[in-house]
Amino acid sequence: MRRPTILALVLAGIVALLDQASKLWVLDFFAARGQDSVVVLPIFNLVLVGNRGVSFGLFNGAEVSGTLVFAALAVVIVALLLWWLVRAAGPRQRAALGLIIGGALGNVFDRLYRGAVVDFLDFHWGAWHWYAFNVADAAICVGVALIALDSLLGEKPRDG
Repeated sequence: MRRPTILALVLAGIVALLDQASKLWVLDFFAARGQDSVVVLPIFNLVLVGNRGVSFGLFNGAEVSGTLVFAALAVVIVALLLWWLVRAAGPRQRAALGLIIGGALGNVFDRLYRGAVVDFLDFHWGAWHWYAFNVADAAICVGVALIALDSLLGEKPRDG
């Protein structure tokens, strides 16, 4: 395996570990306080939300079988992303895939171990709240943005 691919896998591991460490901290934080929300700033709260669904809380009412289906689907997606990573062209693309893979693995672990993804970052403006998310979700979003950026700014094939 090439060194750049290994570095992307290390990045994926770091993202997954940071994600799980932050979730453990949040779970301990709220367990010690007996509450599920704390105002941190006028536009930011820490909350404790268990998401059994997919992105943005879609299908959040899913039963255990749905949680397993979402976890299995994520494992298939991670396998495809690993295939893509081995063939990735440049450093932006490899970094992006490392972020996405790490985020996906962090959320898959939650689904399998906890039965739901732990979300806790709640940004809002007045009464309008964005969907609660976590470190894994942020890494996935940054990774997708990097792939989009790479598709716009990456090397273009030369006409021959």
